Amino acid sequence: MRSLDQKLKAAFIISAVSLSLIGLVFVHSAGSYWGQIHYADSPPFIVKQGIYMGISIFVALMLMKGKWVSHESFWTAFYYITIILLVAVMIPGIGAVRNGSQSWIALGPFSIQPAEFVKVALIGKLACSVKNSAGRSPFRLNHFVLILLPAGLIMLQPDLGSTVIMIVSAFVILFLAGYPLSFFAVLGMTGVGAFVALIISAPYRIDRIKSYIDPWNDPLGKGFQGIQSLFAIAPGGLFGHGYGNSRQKYLYLPEPQNDFIFSIIAEETGFIGATSILLLFLVLLFSAFGIAIRTYDYKAFLITAGMASMIIFQTFLNVGVVSGLLPVTGVTLPFISYGGSSLLTTWMAVGTILHFAFYRKT
Repeated sequence: MRSLDQKLKAAFIISAVSLSLIGLVFVHSAGSYWGQIHYADSPPFIVKQGIYMGISIFVALMLMKGKWVSHESFWTAFYYITIILLVAVMIPGIGAVRNGSQSWIALGPFSIQPAEFVKVALIGKLACSVKNSAGRSPFRLNHFVLILLPAGLIMLQPDLGSTVIMIVSAFVILFLAGYPLSFFAVLGMTGVGAFVALIISAPYRIDRIKSYIDPWNDPLGKGFQGIQSLFAIAPGGLFGHGYGNSRQKYLYLPEPQNDFIFSIIAEETGFIGATSILLLFLVLLFSAFGIAIRTYDYKAFLITAGMASMIIFQTFLNVGVVSGLLPVTGVTLPFISYGGSSLLTTWMAVGTILHFAFYRKT
C-alpha cells in the first residue's frame, strides 16, 4: 500500500512539473513572433511565464504544507474573497475589458482573473458544505447557492467557458456526495434549455455556433481561429515541422501562446508530441484520483476529486476547441497556456491535492 501511495504521488508530481516545463518551452516558441510585433517593449513571454511558474509552484508548496488547507474556515474565507473580486471586476475603473469580456482586474503591468480563482475556492467550500450535511438528505439549498452565486457573476462578464468548468467540477462533487442520477438527468435537460437561452440571448454566441458548424461560411471572421487552428494541426503529420518551425504563429493564428497553443504544439511536434502531452494529462488524472481514493477522509476525497476534475475537464474543453470538435469558448490549456491567473489556479489545485496526499489525517 505504501509503495503504491509513493508511486501515485511521484506520478502526479512528475506529470504536473513536466506539463508546466513543456508549457514554458512552447510559450516561447508559439509567442515569439507575436511578442515581437505586439509587445516589443515588454519582457518576452517566456520570462513572464517563468515568473508566473515560480510564483505558482511556491504557492502550491505553501498549500501542500499548510495545515490550514484542511480547515473549512480557509475555504470559506477564500470563497467569499473571490466573490468580492468577481463583484469588483464589474465596477468601472477596476475591471478591465479584454476580447469583449470584463474579466480582469489590472494591477500595474499585471492583471488577475477572479473567475479562475473562484473555481478552486468553490470546490473547497462546496466539499466542506457537503461533508457537513453528510448523513442527511443530499439535497441542500445552500449547495446550489454556493454554485449559482459565482456562476451568475461570471456570466455577467461574460465568460461562458469558466462558468461551465466551474459547474461541471461542482457537479462531480455532488455526484460523489450521493445525488441520484435522476437529479442530474433533470438538471441536464434544464441546463440544455438554459444553455440554448444563453446562446440566443447573445448574438456573438450564435455566431460562434454557426462558425463551429461551418467555419468556412465566414473564414476571415468568426471562423478564422478554428480554420487556422486546423491549418496548424493537420500539416504536423506524425512528427511535426520541428520545434520553433510553426508557420501559423506568424500572425495567422491570433495570440498562439494562449488558448490555441496546443495547435502550435501539434504543428511542431506532430501526432507523437501532441499525443504524449495528452498521455501526461491521463497520468495526472489517474494518479490524482488514486490519491483521492486513498485519502481516508470524506472531505479530502471530495476536494481532491473536484480539483482533478477541474483540470481534466478544462483540458478536454481546450483540446476539443482547437481540434474543431467543440465551439470556441476561450478556455486555456492547464499548465501550458500563457497566463498567470490560469497557471496559478492550476498549481493551487495541484498543491491542494498534494496536501491531502502527504497529510492524510485531516
